[in-house]
Amino acid sequence: MFETAGTAELSQLEREQLITANVDLVRYEVDRVAAGLPEQVDREDLVSAGMIGLIRAVDRYDPGRGASFRTYACTLTRGAILDELRRMDWAPRGLRGRYRELEAVVAQLRQRLGRQPDETEIIERLGITSAEYHKLLQDASTTALISLEGLTEAAGDAHAPIMSTFGEGRAEWVPHAVVDRAELRRLLAQSIRELSEREQQVISLYYQDELTMREIGMILDVTESRICQIHTQAMARLRAALQARLSG
Repeated sequence: MFETAGTAELSQLEREQLITANVDLVRYEVDRVAAGLPEQVDREDLVSAGMIGLIRAVDRYDPGRGASFRTYACTLTRGAILDELRRMDWAPRGLRGRYRELEAVVAQLRQRLGRQPDETEIIERLGITSAEYHKLLQDASTTALISLEGLTEAAGDAHAPIMSTFGEGRAEWVPHAVVDRAELRRLLAQSIRELSEREQQVISLYYQDELTMREIGMILDVTESRICQIHTQAMARLRAALQARLSG
């Protein structure tokens, strides 16, 4: 009944039941977003932010837009968690700087080579060891996610996750914003095709199937940390390809 009735018509009891029935989304989204975060980040703060996103979803959901409540709630919950991470400014300045350097190197190599650079080429350009590179990928996994999400601003929608099919963004239902967002998705799809097969698998399992890094690792028979590394490298490559297309 919660999937078909607009929340404006819900009683207080029905509203509370809808929140309770979907509260599991909050911790699940925290698990998906927070892989690789340092121990000093209090996950309960992220859970609290996610609950605010869930409550916002209950207040704003309109079934006439064609998505289920749970799909809509996932998007707003994840967005609230990412906003809280940005507010926390959790990443050490040095880590942010190293990840920006990684993105810049990938973009430069892609432009010079006319293709996505491989891992060896990236490591050589960065001037670090393979072990140091993999450590950077692991440490920067959440930074990479937030960095890519920020590219939605290019489509006039700074709040809806770039990988989501149903976002909250305030301009989401303005015709020109929808057109821009559709174009962004087309360019994103082209950019994803540049990734390696394994990177595409991780992207698909994480964003389409909405699995956690740990669950993806179990499916692909590698460690969770390795999935984080693959995801971070894919994000740097994807951002470079998408930015090139947006500026071209």
